[in-house]
Amino acid sequence: MAAVSRTVAVEGLVDKAVAKKMVSYIGASCLRVCGLKGRDQIRRKIAGYNNAARLAPWLVLVDLDRCQCAPKLKGKWLPAPTPYMCFRVAVRTIEAWLLADAKNFARFFNIPERLLPSHPKSVSDPKHLIVTLAKQSRKRDIREGLVPADSSGVVGPRYTTLLSEFASAFGDIRAACRRSPSLQRAVRCLKTVLGAYGRST
Repeated sequence: MAAVSRTVAVEGLVDKAVAKKMVSYIGASCLRVCGLKGRDQIRRKIAGYNNAARLAPWLVLVDLDRCQCAPKLKGKWLPAPTPYMCFRVAVRTIEAWLLADAKNFARFFNIPERLLPSHPKSVSDPKHLIVTLAKQSRKRDIREGLVPADSSGVVGPRYTTLLSEFASAFGDIRAACRRSPSLQRAVRCLKTVLGAYGRST
């Protein structure tokens, strides 16, 4: 499967790192990355992405955020996916998938593993939780990078950089799948789509 390339479309840079890690994990390669300008852009362009997926594999990732149900979101956005489209929803956000790799997350950010949630999908605001956890990190650069300097900010100045680095270099997809059903389904979808594409070429 290593010869199979695919295109991904994601909301932002952290999502990009996670998507590329997922593609690499199943033994494929990432041809290019689209989107990177937020959820609304993905919504506007998903019909075009779906059309392109008639001919080649695509992975499109969005966050569930405040929506109530991932299947309803998928049905509303893309009721008829084409054969090589893998459209997946991170419950509740891509950060929850990273939190699911508790052992490596704790090691990378120097946070006690016992503080991480057993069921990341149940966390209503994973981004806020990560910032809260970072305040207890034993590394100054982690605290200063993830925690905003004042109450006007949501995250620190190196939030995206640090989470992308973790996803790219240290994330363990297999371990995270055991704690995140939506990530497990996404990996399974990728394998199914790439397998079908490989049999057709």
